[in-house]
Amino acid sequence: MESSRALICCIIFLSFFCLLCCAEEEVNLSINGAISIAETDDNFICATLDWWPETKCDYNQCPWGKAGILNLDLGNKILANAIKAFSPLRIRIGGSLQDQVLYKVGTSAPKCPHFKRIENGLFGFSKGCLDMDRWDNMNKLFQETGAKITFGLNALMGRKKSNKNDILMVGNWNPKNALDFMKYTASKGYKIDSYELGNELCGNGVSARIEAEQYGRDIIVLKKLVQELYPDPATQPKVLGPAGFYDKEWFNAFLKTSGPNVVDGLTHHIYNLGAGAWVGEAGGAYNSGGKEVSHSFVDGFCALLWHRLMGKNVLSASHNGSPYLRIYSHCSKKTAGISVLIINMSNSTTFDVKVADEYKDENQREEYHLTPKDGDILSDVLLLNGTPLKLTESSDIPAMNPQLVDSTSPIKVAPDSIVFATLKGFRASACA
Repeated sequence: MESSRALICCIIFLSFFCLLCCAEEEVNLSINGAISIAETDDNFICATLDWWPETKCDYNQCPWGKAGILNLDLGNKILANAIKAFSPLRIRIGGSLQDQVLYKVGTSAPKCPHFKRIENGLFGFSKGCLDMDRWDNMNKLFQETGAKITFGLNALMGRKKSNKNDILMVGNWNPKNALDFMKYTASKGYKIDSYELGNELCGNGVSARIEAEQYGRDIIVLKKLVQELYPDPATQPKVLGPAGFYDKEWFNAFLKTSGPNVVDGLTHHIYNLGAGAWVGEAGGAYNSGGKEVSHSFVDGFCALLWHRLMGKNVLSASHNGSPYLRIYSHCSKKTAGISVLIINMSNSTTFDVKVADEYKDENQREEYHLTPKDGDILSDVLLLNGTPLKLTESSDIPAMNPQLVDSTSPIKVAPDSIVFATLKGFRASACA
């Protein structure tokens, strides 16, 4: 009798546990395909190559290793194949130390120092140097992989610290070293998509700042130099700035000073995973990323699949489900219909997402379910439709094939998972 009671209690407990941990919720997703609410660039996914040396350490970790511009293995096949997979990938060369980089070319940089830790240096480092042999090798990689390059120039040349404020830098930008570098780059036929002036010098700055009006005058100088070096508008690099955190008053004053037809792209940095005009730098966590997080599944939704599936035109998507469910919709990139990205941040609820007004035809829906190995969101092993994504024996990117699903069935989104789905039969006039 006692055994029967124990069994009944156990069954009740397990049923209650399952209700708590294995919940399912039906969700209705509405997508307005009549109009596009925004448009992204063709190269929406991009990457930054930063200047940090191996000695950059934070929070009891030194994560950069040999990933910095000056010690990166440019002959690494995995790196080349990753860049090629995006065809093309925009690569921004820049970051915190770019305003301390000398270019070893011409007469304005007779010495070529290495970055060293110093107590009073910007971000705790001395000046560093890019020699032209390294630049040649970098461009060999860029040419072989078809990368589009945005190069961040040193904007602190010629300035000095203000007597009033240690972080405020005053004086006109001295473009001599940058000009020698750009002349060398143009003479070698290296393709530069855009030049960006400075890194995080706007508003309150980070380790240094420049007044908005001064920066506006400096970027006019850069624009004139670019126009002189590249007289053909078809091959002329764009001029971008200010590559920092948004400050309304500073940005307004800067643009008023620079005037029209100077800045081709207004770039800013953002680290809360939100949208932006031209986000030149972003991520889950600044200052070298989060330990055991930035390289894991939980920080991986901006993936190659976005680049392959999500087109330029953004559609309005809304649902009646949990706030732990995030859904985004775009016109499909290379097929008819639309593609959706669904992120389930719940660790206990499966969502059955029913797309309202989906056109019913013979097309099967293509689904890409991304989950972490063993359900651990801090795992660096990613499963696609249950299969681990691993480089091939020749270090190529693995095939990323969808699973085909009946288009009349809901999209089943497991806890702690990311799903891309392509709905070829969805009628969206904005995508015609």
